[in-house]
Amino acid sequence: EDPSSSTSTQNSVAPELPGFYYDPEKNRYFRLLPGHNNHNPLTKDSIQHKAMECKRLKLLEEEEKHNQKTARAGLNSSVLLQKRQLGLVSSTSYCRLVHELKVNCMQRRKIEIHSPDSSVAGTNNFKIIVADVACERIFTVNDVEHGGCKYGIINLSGLGKESLTVEMYDNLYFTNRKVNSVCWASLTHPDSHFFLTHSSKLCLMGIAETPGCASLLPASLFSSTNPGDRPGMLCSFKISTAWSCAWCLNPQADNCFSTGLTRRVLVTNVVTGHRQTFGTSSDVLAQQFATQTPVLYNGCRSGEIFSIDVRQRNRKGQSWKAIRLFHGSAVTSIHLMKAEHYLMAADMAGKIKLWDLRTAKCVKQYKGHHNEYALLPLHVNEEEGLLTAVGQDCYTRIWSLQDAHLLRTIPSPHPSSKDAIPSVVFSSRLGGSRGVPGLLMAVKQDLYHFSYN
Repeated sequence: EDPSSSTSTQNSVAPELPGFYYDPEKNRYFRLLPGHNNHNPLTKDSIQHKAMECKRLKLLEEEEKHNQKTARAGLNSSVLLQKRQLGLVSSTSYCRLVHELKVNCMQRRKIEIHSPDSSVAGTNNFKIIVADVACERIFTVNDVEHGGCKYGIINLSGLGKESLTVEMYDNLYFTNRKVNSVCWASLTHPDSHFFLTHSSKLCLMGIAETPGCASLLPASLFSSTNPGDRPGMLCSFKISTAWSCAWCLNPQADNCFSTGLTRRVLVTNVVTGHRQTFGTSSDVLAQQFATQTPVLYNGCRSGEIFSIDVRQRNRKGQSWKAIRLFHGSAVTSIHLMKAEHYLMAADMAGKIKLWDLRTAKCVKQYKGHHNEYALLPLHVNEEEGLLTAVGQDCYTRIWSLQDAHLLRTIPSPHPSSKDAIPSVVFSSRLGGSRGVPGLLMAVKQDLYHFSYN
């Protein structure tokens, strides 16, 4: 049973009465009130929240006692090693199953964040963390008290088996707009910059006071070198509300990035400034470029997923759409698999599906994810054979890519709330090629490392 799923609080002996709630601990009925009431906060929402919090605390207690159930019945390290020695398991399957066992035994430890500016570390809530390709650094977006967001980079080189310390470099750059999406960009060298999209800022009348914008910032802004040597903002341009962004690594569309806007896709060349606009029938909430071809995949609020070959010129209508897939709800995240024959997609109904792009059919579904309206990312690690996603219920779930088996459900260290949804990064090499395996979780002002046992 999923620890975050709601269960009936009605006692099997006590009959259910409309408009009343039966508390089995106090053995009596209480009247339910519509909405929220500060004097008597007994509502359906408060009852459900209380039940979910009890389950979260219970699961945290079980994890502290290391009472997690095995990911697969009858499978442990000794049995797996014996099968490998007998030649019953291939090397690829053996590595994948080892990761499954290790993930099930991960233990949470809090990381100490150091910063040259002592006022930076631990003062603002984490909103987004995104790792570079080598997992040596993570770019962070933090909420600030007066509204808006602030940026930083955390260097993971100090994260070892014994050390639980990382360095965080902050910068004076901040925005009073909401940051909707972030991705790393390889302009002068791999992961040299990061690209952000911001929402429009509304005035009291609900009219856009300032438009949305997209910013391309060099990662050197957040280095420990002399501040006077740091370059300024490379690129910033005004656009309508941007929901998503993606950077292209294919040489046929070099130095290009895309932004998913309201009912259109905008592809821009950073060097030449050339733009291509593709009109859509819905808001574009998720994007990713292929690497083998200059093709851009897009996920929409309508549930449609489609691809664009960016070498073609602008066309009227929708004739430029190549592959077309359909979800039953708004698509919040997409991930193109390494061979580029399959695409993973998640939606606002909590569905996670693996699509075969050659047949345009769903081949697998990963059950247990929870979402209703949030833009939540997917984290796919093909080498380890794992899929990770954080739900709107603040639970982090890890599945096997191979057979969609739910391996582990991790509760948040903080009580569940809309502003406390964890942001995570998983890698078998956190800190670089000689790094440590595990899961990084940023929630509220804290950073945690779930390390392999």
